[in-house]
Amino acid sequence: MADLMTYAGPAPADGPGTRTGGVPLVPAGFAWPECTECDGAMQFLAQVRLGGDLLSIFMCQNDPGLCDEWDATAGGNRAYLFGADATEPAAVPGEGETLLEEVSAVEVVPVDAPAYPQAAAEWSRRTGRPRSDVLGHLGGEPAWLQFDETPACASCERPMDFVMALEEGHDWHTKINFGGGRGYAFRCAPCRAAAFLWQR
Repeated sequence: MADLMTYAGPAPADGPGTRTGGVPLVPAGFAWPECTECDGAMQFLAQVRLGGDLLSIFMCQNDPGLCDEWDATAGGNRAYLFGADATEPAAVPGEGETLLEEVSAVEVVPVDAPAYPQAAAEWSRRTGRPRSDVLGHLGGEPAWLQFDETPACASCERPMDFVMALEEGHDWHTKINFGGGRGYAFRCAPCRAAAFLWQR
């Protein structure tokens, strides 16, 4: 069984649910992340509801390909695991590539299939909708495009738990820039830590 994240139309820019794009909901005192390589403000990609937690993902897009935004530890992306106090839209920096061009609502659809790629193909066949309307999946096993890059938690050094795979998006005009690849998000719940990377 795979829990697919499917495109569910436009969403409010500050909506509380799982979505790609828009403005992140954050706790008080949040500082918008900056890339450690170019010092520019990162682009907000998505927020995902995980029970009472909110996973938020950012990635540098100021100089695509020049900063190591695909790596979990190089400083070109950032993932946060917020709690129930993440309720206010963040103040968006005035400079840098900070927001996606489109806000997309996400519907989670369970599909009975042995793995994510088969589930996505089955959902597309069953619904008659394009494969690009599958925005990723929650839980299960990551369908790596290259090799296993499960990150270790910086605090406890244990392998982090896989949370979500994220596709570029349903519309090539407004999609996330993974170079034609796929993103992967992880968390260490005891340490309240998260990590993100992408492959192609």
